[in-house]
Amino acid sequence: MPVKNKDSHEFIHKYKGFGAFGMDRETDEQTIMFYLQKFSEDQFMKAFIPKLEDSELEDIYEFIHKFLKKYFSEDEYHAIFLKDR
Repeated sequence: MPVKNKDSHEFIHKYKGFGAFGMDRETDEQTIMFYLQKFSEDQFMKAFIPKLEDSELEDIYEFIHKFLKKYFSEDEYHAIFLKDR
């Protein structure tokens, strides 16, 4: 039986706002969601990742990991981020 894809990027397909930062909290949150979903798109990643230096790869990993550790419990990390539980 095929495994159902657990990942989604639905927000980007429905978003009607504009990418602006610094206007208000709601717009800032929507802009970050827009940027991160565009950023994580496979075609973009295939073009972007090889251009990064080793230290830049590490910087990105540490930046993301820092916030995951700060705001998610171990169970949330596995259930919501990794989706392995």
